[in-house]
Amino acid sequence: MEKMIAVGLVWGATNALMRRGALIWDQTLKSSPPPNATHHRLLASLQKWVNLLLIWQYSVPFLLNLSASATFFAILGETPISLAVPVTNATTFAATAVFGMLLGEQTRVGLALLGTFLIVLGVYICIM
Repeated sequence: MEKMIAVGLVWGATNALMRRGALIWDQTLKSSPPPNATHHRLLASLQKWVNLLLIWQYSVPFLLNLSASATFFAILGETPISLAVPVTNATTFAATAVFGMLLGEQTRVGLALLGTFLIVLGVYICIM
């Protein structure tokens, strides 16, 4: 159970951090000159993805997120999917909301806390 909750917490934290890194990437795209019209569309898209991965504020949380995904697949080998998926996804949702608030994202705090409480209650009912 602890592993599932840990994966959910890592996913939630890295979701919020990747969103912040993606915003930095978006600002970089807006400030850079428009792409050359002679570039092939596929190459231009590939270049954008590489540039995104070169932004450490995105790539480090992304790698942590992928590590948590590998752990989740290992958990699925020893835990019923009917328990692992709801617990992990609910924890992820709650952690994303909490970490987003901690990072200063604008949110409706009361509704976010109510939703987080309901998620924790639902997970508690699942594991009873």
